[in-house]
Amino acid sequence: MPSTNPRNYDATPSRKVAFLGLGVMGYPMAGHLALAGHEVTVYNRTATKSVAWCAEYASTAAPKHATTPREAAAGADIVFCCVGNDDDLRSVTLGADGAFAGMKHGAIFVDHTTASAEVARELYAAALALGLQFVDAPVSGGQAGAQNGMLTVMCGGDADAFAAAQPVAMAFSRAFTLLGASGSGQLAKMVNQICIAGLVQGLSEAVAFGQNAGLDMKQVLDVIGKGAAQSWQMDNRGKTMVDGKFDFGFAVDWMRKDLGLVLDEARRNGSRVPVTALVDQFYADVQKMGGNRWDTSSLIKRLG
Repeated sequence: MPSTNPRNYDATPSRKVAFLGLGVMGYPMAGHLALAGHEVTVYNRTATKSVAWCAEYASTAAPKHATTPREAAAGADIVFCCVGNDDDLRSVTLGADGAFAGMKHGAIFVDHTTASAEVARELYAAALALGLQFVDAPVSGGQAGAQNGMLTVMCGGDADAFAAAQPVAMAFSRAFTLLGASGSGQLAKMVNQICIAGLVQGLSEAVAFGQNAGLDMKQVLDVIGKGAAQSWQMDNRGKTMVDGKFDFGFAVDWMRKDLGLVLDEARRNGSRVPVTALVDQFYADVQKMGGNRWDTSSLIKRLG
């Protein structure tokens, strides 16, 4: 869906771009590119989603849909992508029908998938060998951030490719930051998910404790939200946890996928992440309760 709070787009020269993957994040992200005046071609594995997207944005600069990633990428200055995992990412980039086969020399592939740092480095090298550029650029901000064009984007790659992609990507971003060489964006996203896992578990325990103690937890959250305990999770999910509402976009299944990437990387680099590993198992408990599609704040359900 287009942004529910329409934003003013910066005066960035129109570019020919492609967007691969029209899920809950990619659909509105591609929409912001179209609304910013860019010529957008979209590809989605389920073609009906691409057709629907083109119909919704028919009033913008000639939106098109393609039947393969290669077709979508042909002639594009920048190819954006947001798919599910490492294997999905390889499937839309590599091979005869992959985007890399259709991209023109010097074009930039910007990947917003939350994936492993290893696949980012693999595809960076593959792109370089073909005369292409690759930026790993996972996002934070969830479905609401995508719809409102206010995502935080963590990037890894070469400075020139980043600088060329940044003004275009600001159509759906509040911050688009280069953090280092290829893979750095994915590693930064892992840091982000480690922080979220601990925060949500702590907030769940606090809310459940306060409810068991007979406190008015909405009032308590108002008070402690003005002090040192304040966080985005408290501001945005505390009261919805009290209300038992868990339909805010970022699903438990996706969080478990992300935490799996964190735990794999921690084993590689020797990091100790005991709290993250424990919270990952708590999310497994939520899955057993049928909460696969509940959002991440549903950790509190296992404390009921």
